[in-house]
Amino acid sequence: MHITARVDYAVRTMLELAAIDDGRPAKAEALATAQTIPHKFLEAVLADLRRGGLVNSRRGPEGGYWLARPAAEISIADVIRAVEGPLASVRGERPEDVAYHGVAETLQNVWIAVRVNLRAVLEEVTLADVVSGELPGAVEELTKDAGAWERRRV
Repeated sequence: MHITARVDYAVRTMLELAAIDDGRPAKAEALATAQTIPHKFLEAVLADLRRGGLVNSRRGPEGGYWLARPAAEISIADVIRAVEGPLASVRGERPEDVAYHGVAETLQNVWIAVRVNLRAVLEEVTLADVVSGELPGAVEELTKDAGAWERRRV
């Protein structure tokens, strides 16, 4: 899976918002500074997150951004979908919509299995999990596998 700068910035921004516990909206400038994200880029990401129903915003001196629902109810998958669409796609199509013929016929099943595995992690991990530093057990177990930390040759 290729994690774009847009996804990385969106997740980090959402984590910043999840960590705020004073009830006040956060300014885009403060979010950009906290995570070293270019301000202009962050504004576009925040617009995607707002359209995706994950953040609310208010203009003005008392304005800013805040989570649209509790951090424990927003998964990393929700954030990815809000800024980039489906978790797994093949040439811009959903895996269940592609068709192959001949020796490649079962390749569709591989793409669907990839999506299932992405969902198994990304839908289970919430913003609250990451902010607290306590990931779900199944995700923690995956990171304990020594092979998970090894680079594979290209």
